[in-house]
Amino acid sequence: MATPVIYHIDVNSAFLSWEAHHRLHDLGESLDLREIPSIIGGDRDTRHGIVLAKSVPAKKYGIVTGEPIVKALQKCPNLYIAKPDFSVYVKRSRAFIALLKRYAPVVEQFSIDEAFCDMTGTAGLYGDLVSFAHKIKDEIKNELGFTVNIGISSNRLLAKTASDFQKPDRVHTLFPDELSEKFWPLAVDDLLYVGRSTSTRLHALGIHTIGELAHIDESILISLFKKQGIFLHEAANGIDTAPVTDEPSASKSYGNSTTLPADLTNGAEAERVLLALCEKVGARIRADRAYISMVSVTIKDTDLKSRSRQGQLTAPDNTTEQIFFAARKLFYELWDGSPIRLLGVSTGHVTNDDCFQYDLFDTGKREKLTKLNAAVDEIRTRYGNSALKRACFLEKR
Repeated sequence: MATPVIYHIDVNSAFLSWEAHHRLHDLGESLDLREIPSIIGGDRDTRHGIVLAKSVPAKKYGIVTGEPIVKALQKCPNLYIAKPDFSVYVKRSRAFIALLKRYAPVVEQFSIDEAFCDMTGTAGLYGDLVSFAHKIKDEIKNELGFTVNIGISSNRLLAKTASDFQKPDRVHTLFPDELSEKFWPLAVDDLLYVGRSTSTRLHALGIHTIGELAHIDESILISLFKKQGIFLHEAANGIDTAPVTDEPSASKSYGNSTTLPADLTNGAEAERVLLALCEKVGARIRADRAYISMVSVTIKDTDLKSRSRQGQLTAPDNTTEQIFFAARKLFYELWDGSPIRLLGVSTGHVTNDDCFQYDLFDTGKREKLTKLNAAVDEIRTRYGNSALKRACFLEKR
């Protein structure tokens, strides 16, 4: 039986890279956003919104994803701000996945800008699979105009961890025999799916590295973390049995959250953060040609206590507007006015079928909104993001 070989391929600074390539090659502009301090997100004139993506030069100023535009401008007054054009990003994402499917027997799109490829048994076709990863990386760069990192291992967890090593435009391995050298010295905070609350508890127990976690008796972790203790022990030892699959999962969900650099107390600003999150989530859903019918909002306060509320849509949908309208309603039902440390939006009840039952009182709103989104996307693809703007991005709430 062939030894498993899994690639995790992650686009470097996806939204900014895709925006830069679109402007250079589709619009004929000469300025490369990747070479100057620049970000995607927000509006310079109103100084509203948050940073969705940043260039390497912007990172040198200390600009971080998720922080308000006003703070980013304080760090770099000459910062170039480009508004997001998600129709372009979805198009680039589809081209990215299509290229991977030329070579990988199984491609699982994990998000709009990353995918797992199960390359098991393909060495007979492609030769050494580490060398072949370099070929795919270079082909993406030459053909599609952006760079990626590729992590290679025998399972998903280790492959994804490897792809986060030094960036950009790199190939890294993290096989089981490399755990002690490359994996165990990492901070426990770097372990996939370990959040701030869990990492804080681990640090309080004197567990600071993945290696220290890996060598704790599993029974102790179970007594402290219940079922999560089993996951923590297995993950720290590089164990992950989840297969790479290209089959849509009925239980799949799409979500995004952001930890705010400063506590948020203004409802209008919270709405703008929610809108940015919904744009990312909606782009991922549309990239999969999927539809969702459940929306959930999570708020974490300054004491790191989380509260969530979910609601059902009247019909499956994938438009940013409907996701945002639902999220905004849930937010105000949930928020008690206390300072917000984290905001999250997630969706569920995923289907690839957009069939639904017409509501007599809907008066065709859903169909009109879907057509409007399609028209807006087409205009922006042809003439650029500035050719047409959504009112919801311009309105001051």
